[in-house]
Amino acid sequence: MKTIRDLMIPPAHIQGRVEAIVVRGTPRDRARLIDETTALAGIGLADDRLGKRGEAELSTRQVTLIQLEHLPLIAAFARSGPIDPVDLRRNLVVSGINLLSLKNAQLRVGDALIQIVGPCAPCSRMEEVIGPGGYAAMRGHGGMTARVLEGGVIRVGSAVGVVPA
Repeated sequence: MKTIRDLMIPPAHIQGRVEAIVVRGTPRDRARLIDETTALAGIGLADDRLGKRGEAELSTRQVTLIQLEHLPLIAAFARSGPIDPVDLRRNLVVSGINLLSLKNAQLRVGDALIQIVGPCAPCSRMEEVIGPGGYAAMRGHGGMTARVLEGGVIRVGSAVGVVPA
C-alpha cells in the first residue's frame, strides 16, 4: 500500500509543459516574453537579471514558476480582465502539473534540472499590474520558487516532469 508521502509525487506519466518564459531586467522594467533561454546552475536563467549578473545566487528564487491554470483564478478573484503572465514576472508559466504539490521535488524542465523550494509570495506591486485586490487574489496562487541544480536549455513547449527520488 502506498503511503501519503508516495502519493504526493505525481506518477511519471503526468507531465507538464512550459507555456511561456518571462525574463526581467531591473526591478521596475517591464518583463518580456522569450521563446528559449538557458538555465545556469546555481544562478538562474541566462536572459533574466540574475543570469545577466552571472554570479552564484544563494537565493531560493533563482527561478520562479507559476501555473497557467491559476491565471483565470487570479483574474476572477481580482475581478479583472485576463491576466498577462508578463505582468506577474514569474519566469516560467507551466501547465499540466500541480506545482504547489511539489515542494522540495526535483523537476526536469527541458534540459535543466531544478528543485522546487517553496511558494513565491506576491508583492504589493500586484495592486498596480492587476488592479485593486491583485495582491489578495494572488495569495496562494503566486507560484513557486526554485534553484537550478543543473543547467540546460529551456524552450516554450519543453516538458516538465518530476525526477523520481
